[in-house]
Amino acid sequence: MVNQYYKSFEELPVMLSIPQVASVLSISRAGAYELAHSKNFPSMLIGSRIVVPKDRLLAWVDSKVSERV
Repeated sequence: MVNQYYKSFEELPVMLSIPQVASVLSISRAGAYELAHSKNFPSMLIGSRIVVPKDRLLAWVDSKVSERV
C-alpha cells in the first residue's frame, strides 16, 4: 500500500482504515492494529474490516492530550 499523507484533518476520509490510522498517527501498522483492539480506542467492525470514524479518532487524540496536561 502506498503511504498516504494528509495536509489537514479536513482531507481525512469519514472512515479510516487501520493503515490510514497508522499513517495519520505516524505509527506502525502493527501499532495501529494493537490500538484498534484496545478497549478505549474508537474502532468498529464493518464486515471483516476494522475502521475508525474520523470524528471519534480526533476526539480520542484530544482526550489523550488532555490526560497529559
